[in-house]
Amino acid sequence: MERFKCPGCAADVQFDPASGALKCSYCGTVQKVSHPVNSAVRELPFEEFARNEDPSRLGAMSQTAVEVACSSCGSRLECNPDELTATCPFCAAGIVTQPKVPDPLIAPNALLPFKVSKDQAVVSVRSWLSSRWFAPDALKKVARPEGVHGVYLPFWTFDARCESEYEGERGDYYYETRTVTRMVNGRQVHQQEQVRRTAWTAVRGRVHNVFDDVLVAATRSINRKRLNDLDPWDLETVVPYEPAYLAGFKAQRYQLDLQAGFDEARQLMSPEIHYAACQDIGGDEQRVHDIRTRYDGVAFKHVLLPVWIGAYRFRGEVFQVIINARTGEVQGERPYSAAKIALLVAAILLALLLAALTADS
Repeated sequence: MERFKCPGCAADVQFDPASGALKCSYCGTVQKVSHPVNSAVRELPFEEFARNEDPSRLGAMSQTAVEVACSSCGSRLECNPDELTATCPFCAAGIVTQPKVPDPLIAPNALLPFKVSKDQAVVSVRSWLSSRWFAPDALKKVARPEGVHGVYLPFWTFDARCESEYEGERGDYYYETRTVTRMVNGRQVHQQEQVRRTAWTAVRGRVHNVFDDVLVAATRSINRKRLNDLDPWDLETVVPYEPAYLAGFKAQRYQLDLQAGFDEARQLMSPEIHYAACQDIGGDEQRVHDIRTRYDGVAFKHVLLPVWIGAYRFRGEVFQVIINARTGEVQGERPYSAAKIALLVAAILLALLLAALTADS
């Protein structure tokens, strides 16, 4: 991203999660990240940006950043020219493509700064590893400072006011008395019992929902379940985007465009709209046959969220460990080492054999 110089010694400075400011690793000078006067995080009008991504509305993350692409997993990263990496943080493949000037994009307008330092991330990974028995030695590479990379991941957030018309049925319970014949002590006995029935009535109506900050991941480089398990994100504390927050880190370009992001957001809104329709129908049971929703006042943000990520390869497969760089939550994938399992089984069998020999003697 953009290069920021230390006012004391002119060395490059990086964003320091501990102080929440730019810090020089040589002389220790700390600079507060400055924001323009009256800057604030503002939602952007979806319809205006969704129309063919008007070039006049596109921009850049930074004026000096370069872009590198991984030919193995397709991830595209932007970073300072001095921070180019030879290894993809998402798949651990070597990056052989040459850096280039990034293509224009819908620039981020908000982010959550890193709060967990690299050292803290490594400690979290080691703690996570300690409970993973039979993990291969390759996984231990992630538990070293050089094994994790600080990356800002792209997300969309969506706000919307929804008006939904539904058609369905309302089910109300009622009870009927019926006579049944049962065998009691070898004799047939006639007994009465209550049987629950449901009376269904056709209904239609209208419900309203308001959604705020529906979060959609715009990355496809991380297992979606693992990414969802990093929740929660403190979205209420996002700050206006400033390139200074990215000093020393990398940022991934979105892989899910704005329209596709909103399509996914609508799927996330759907269960709440369905629930509102059921509540409006009332009764004891509900059936919703059709819902038609109009989305008004749709607005969005392009938000960058921070993670520490380590990737490693084991027997031809890629495994990832991801740390929420706000909370320290660790999610990861791990293989099992067949050699370590075999050694344990052999040790147990040997112990049983020795115990048997001792008993015989």
